[in-house]
Amino acid sequence: MIPSGVVTVSYIVATVLFILALGGLSNQETARRGNWYGIFGMIIALLATIFSENVTQNFGLLIVALLIGGSIGLVLARRVQMTQMPELVAVLHSLVGLAAVAVGFASFMDPNKHYVGIDLTIHDIETYLGILIGAVTFSGSVIAFGKLSGRIGGSPMLLPARHWMNLALLIGAIWFGREFVLQSAAGGGITPLIIMTVIALLFGIHMVMAIGGADMPVVVSMLNSYSGWAASATGFMLNNDLLIVTGALVGSSGAILSYIMCRAMNRKFLAVIAGGFGTGGGTPASGGGEEQGEVHPIDPQETAALLAGAKEVMIVPGYGMAVAQAQHTVFEITRVLREKGVNVRFGIHPVAGRMPGHMNVLLAEARVPYDIVFEMDEVNDDFPDVDVSVVIGANDIVNPSAQEEPDSPIAGMPVLEVWKGSTSIVLKRSMATGYAGVQNPLFFKENTRMLFGDAKETLDEVLKAL
Repeated sequence: MIPSGVVTVSYIVATVLFILALGGLSNQETARRGNWYGIFGMIIALLATIFSENVTQNFGLLIVALLIGGSIGLVLARRVQMTQMPELVAVLHSLVGLAAVAVGFASFMDPNKHYVGIDLTIHDIETYLGILIGAVTFSGSVIAFGKLSGRIGGSPMLLPARHWMNLALLIGAIWFGREFVLQSAAGGGITPLIIMTVIALLFGIHMVMAIGGADMPVVVSMLNSYSGWAASATGFMLNNDLLIVTGALVGSSGAILSYIMCRAMNRKFLAVIAGGFGTGGGTPASGGGEEQGEVHPIDPQETAALLAGAKEVMIVPGYGMAVAQAQHTVFEITRVLREKGVNVRFGIHPVAGRMPGHMNVLLAEARVPYDIVFEMDEVNDDFPDVDVSVVIGANDIVNPSAQEEPDSPIAGMPVLEVWKGSTSIVLKRSMATGYAGVQNPLFFKENTRMLFGDAKETLDEVLKAL
């Protein structure tokens, strides 16, 4: 077994590596290095914990569990496509929450615990909060997985008096927390703990069901934060300093990311949690799914001619590009155009895709140079000078309704103003609405051309024509 002093030093080294990992992930050029920092930090943390003095029983069972979990992780990492990454992240968040609930109940029912007086009260509060946050994270992440994978509709489920319902659930959780602490001191407490767990599970379901499709990237980062705080609470229960620090890093970074996402969408964080995008009295934009005019189709050959004759091209990727796995063809088109002297840039909306940074990772995977990929704020003022904007499978992030229709469900959301350029070419399978369920007037503008079909197949034809 490793002496406690070596374990402490190992935890400090792991903590430093986790912080370096976060720092590395803040920049595309250093993201790969940041991932390696995190991997090495986790290896050190696992080995130090496994061979610490605290692990003296059931060592074989622990190894079996590690092998099972590690094997599942390796299989998922090799099989899951990048397009499925948002769903995978939601599943992993749910497992963190479920683990926090399981550890909380195990800690409470541990026959060998020796807490009395104020120490018992503090431990009970830690246990209660860990289970509460873990249960909310678990059920909320399961619903998020359903929405991201299309198993559950993206429209928000708005129950009557939903805010009062949330308030009642919160008050109930606080009340049963008091009952749990009082009954635990007398040797009981399991009943209020179970009731609170059910309340937390219902709260997580209701909270995410009430959030609309346009807000799902914020939900993913928010659940990431919740999973961190659940892990931190578990660290307090187990008196594990590394788990406390690691959970706090994940929780705080997820909260900051959620705040950044909300700012980018001109949304308030509490408004996202309280309900779907623009559901505080908003109505569907311009007749919901009804057409608003005539569309102007274009074929791949005409598209290639427009691109070849342009000086400035802006490519705006969306989730449709990810689904079609068209990023590699996009890179080839970009390479050909740049060889012809065309200035090609990419405009990335903060909530493009269904997970923060999803489009950036897809483009990096396809070897698109980092220096031509820009955030929305960096390129939005340049669209009047753009000859051709190519919108690939995006809808809500290029929707003029956000600026032009105060009653739109996405009113106030900053969007990429592609319609201000000379020509916009929109690649879509059909005229269906986007994930937020809002019709897009961009499709009917005079300077918009619709290129229908699977994004990869049509772009392959464009590349061949070029």
